[in-house]
Amino acid sequence: MSDPSTEPTVAIAGGGLAGLAAACTLADSGFRVALFERRPYLGGRASSYEHPGTGEVVDNCQHVLFRVCTSLVEFYRRIGVENKIRWYDEMTFIEPGGRMSVLRASPLPAPLHTAPSFLRFPFLAAKDKLAIARAIAALALRRQPDTAGSFLQWCHQHGQTENAIQRFWKPILVSALSEDLDLISISYAAQVVRESMKAHAARHMGVPSIPLTELYNHAGDYIRGRGGEICFRTSLESFIAEASGIHVRTGQGEQVFDYLILALPFDGLARVLPQIPEATPLRERLSHFETSPITGIHLWFDRQISDLDHAVLLNRTVQWMFHKSRLLARREGNNDDSGGSYIELVISASKSLIDKSRSEIVELALKEVREFFPAARSANLVKSAVIKELHATYSPRPGIDAYRPSQTTTWPRVFLAGDFTATGWPATMEGAVRSGYLAAEALLRATGRNLRFLAPDLPAEGLMRLFH
Repeated sequence: MSDPSTEPTVAIAGGGLAGLAAACTLADSGFRVALFERRPYLGGRASSYEHPGTGEVVDNCQHVLFRVCTSLVEFYRRIGVENKIRWYDEMTFIEPGGRMSVLRASPLPAPLHTAPSFLRFPFLAAKDKLAIARAIAALALRRQPDTAGSFLQWCHQHGQTENAIQRFWKPILVSALSEDLDLISISYAAQVVRESMKAHAARHMGVPSIPLTELYNHAGDYIRGRGGEICFRTSLESFIAEASGIHVRTGQGEQVFDYLILALPFDGLARVLPQIPEATPLRERLSHFETSPITGIHLWFDRQISDLDHAVLLNRTVQWMFHKSRLLARREGNNDDSGGSYIELVISASKSLIDKSRSEIVELALKEVREFFPAARSANLVKSAVIKELHATYSPRPGIDAYRPSQTTTWPRVFLAGDFTATGWPATMEGAVRSGYLAAEALLRATGRNLRFLAPDLPAEGLMRLFH
């Protein structure tokens, strides 16, 4: 057994997925980890808590993953929660009025495996489908540069019909990238298409079956089980990097560590950077980032309104429905057999809701739910909650990749993690975990050790092997 007094020490600021991924891998690699999190729980922007107005434990926003998110899947396997993810290989689209269409795979080789169900979509006309097929070929089969134009401009330049934009590209890409089409980089949109089409399993969607913070508490247990420490309600206030170590100041005082990983959102990172010339280039990069909001609306009905676990909702403000009372595992000791429905509605890039009141948002959501799910028209709303994440993700605007910093910094003992860093992925849980793994890899290289934590990408199948 190693002597803790001889183990190198690392402070990690931030208990979101980026910080947790870095902490778990470094704890496995012989480091004594101290993780500082300003909240009283783990998960960062992917967390849950007891909502004061309802008394219910709610996720701040529904988070999902796909099989193509290989490092995130590996992280879940590492901390022992892989069996807490429910996987789905079908996606249901619902139109106002309740008509449903299901996207599912066929035996055809990738990227043609979803073509049969796509061609049967009744909400798209033949000209829409032809335009979409041409666009998918262009996006999936060759990489798109990060030019000055937005994806919406690209759509207009490549003959996309208005129906194709509103009923196909908008629900898929706004949900995936948390931004409006006129602000999404073409290269980000192309990456979503290319990754989702590369193999049959790539588009399988995973949904956590327990509240998010409960999921990530397993990461906290993993760190503590390897001699690490979790410090809740403790923010990193400043640091001083010296050749011999890093002086870290928190609300608990000052400590000295061998290394520091800053796993903070870009705006939080900017606040803790020292006011010295060496920090100016990084501060300048961070000034180019903007955030995009996501709103989660939680509704509890007195009866079942749908037998679906989740659905994409078309042509309205609400984009996704997640049937939480069906998705969440039955809690120990919960004998509630009332038969009610608890659903969460997600609206990405929800700028139009920022200034609306809770009651206005609930009224809008209830009206739309009753358009999509006829059974909801006779159901009574028991209680509701609205959670606005005003700074949910960074905005994937054209040209932003040029400003994403690497995991190394001007200070040899200080490293960065966070979905905004250069990971090759957009602002997703996969991007956050990749950033944590890359930061841990960079730190180990500084000690003369070369270890790889990133999981291999999902291999391309079928025809897609020719283009990867």
